[in-house]
Amino acid sequence: MKFTEFKAKFLGLPVIPSRLLSGGQADINQLERWRRSGRIVKLRRGLYMLGAGERRLEPGRAYLAGQIYQPSYVSLEYALSVYGLIPERPADMTSVSARKTAVFVNDFGTFSYQSVKPSVFRGFTAVKDETGFPYFMAEPEKAVADFVYLNLGKCPSAEKEAGEYLAEAFRFQDLASLRRRRLKEYFALFGMKKMDRIADAILGLAGGGA
Repeated sequence: MKFTEFKAKFLGLPVIPSRLLSGGQADINQLERWRRSGRIVKLRRGLYMLGAGERRLEPGRAYLAGQIYQPSYVSLEYALSVYGLIPERPADMTSVSARKTAVFVNDFGTFSYQSVKPSVFRGFTAVKDETGFPYFMAEPEKAVADFVYLNLGKCPSAEKEAGEYLAEAFRFQDLASLRRRRLKEYFALFGMKKMDRIADAILGLAGGGA
């Protein structure tokens, strides 16, 4: 297949899964040549998109995160920064998955995925990125619960000390915006008393709220 034919076939797609190709070693060799020349971008094994000078669709990194590793949803530091719960936006795109932990590096940056058990793989909603492409994003309270769970070993067990640690070490802010009942529900999903104590500590830092 000539590149002009390839481009015409996939110009309307934001990403190109290899399952849409005919298969065979010739296709693999072609894709690698086009990748080296910048005509296509490899997002991960089996997933591509047209290169910067070839594509007309520009999906955001959050959309790409959901395509690179499925099922997953954007959470942790990236989601916390979007919601204004921590002050800085991380360079890496951080997500949660029910699959094993994984990291992918491509032309769009680093995409990291932390694993949680399937029973707590919830608390996310469908949203659209800056260019209108859909992806899954943790609700604010679930992003906090995911982050605390995956950093649980660093947090003190006592409620007061845990609250102080979260405020100082992780620089949580604007906690009053969190929904108290929803926060307690998401922390309780993990079935750990320490998580419940930390939820109380966060609510103590937040003060009022519904």
